[in-house]
Amino acid sequence: MGVANGTITVVPANEASWDDLQLVFGERGDPPRCQCQWFRLRGREFRAMPVEERAARHREQTNCGDPAATTTSGLVAYLDGEPVGWCAVAPRTEYAHLSTSRTVWSGRDEDRTDDSVWALTCFVTRAGFRRLGVSYALAAAAVDFARDRGAAVLEGYPMITSPDTTVAWGELFVGSRSVFEAAGFTEVSRPSERRVVMRREL
Repeated sequence: MGVANGTITVVPANEASWDDLQLVFGERGDPPRCQCQWFRLRGREFRAMPVEERAARHREQTNCGDPAATTTSGLVAYLDGEPVGWCAVAPRTEYAHLSTSRTVWSGRDEDRTDDSVWALTCFVTRAGFRRLGVSYALAAAAVDFARDRGAAVLEGYPMITSPDTTVAWGELFVGSRSVFEAAGFTEVSRPSERRVVMRREL
């Protein structure tokens, strides 16, 4: 994907190094504290787990630095070779937090244990590289990534943004509706004024 100042490429996280991924997460804010474990754990378990353990779990899930690994939990984006972004994408059943989330299930009646449905849950764009289309590139790549691994459906839970609404960067870890729309997702429910569930059939 080309951008004004370079080209964005996206690879499975196991083809990226752990150091590259941690550069994306940075040292401040929610990403380094969360290590993309919020959706994978129930609330009480997440809060009780030390950051170091969250990071260890994340490293194991991504299999960073092991191109031969048969599983990984997301994608890493590069801008002209510089690591700039991450997204988490995996079977929905791997995310314990989603199984009881009102955001996910409001107004929906379907099999919560269907592992053919995958979820695109989190985005991180490295500080200094925002507004360059990194999330758009990651969402587009996630569609192919999930399809190639047998997913029948990919869904996400983005925020609704508008020009007259101020949204903190930390709130957008789930992505914006426009990012999902650009990747071919359509709305299936709107559990709140600021949250929407979007899906793409694969």
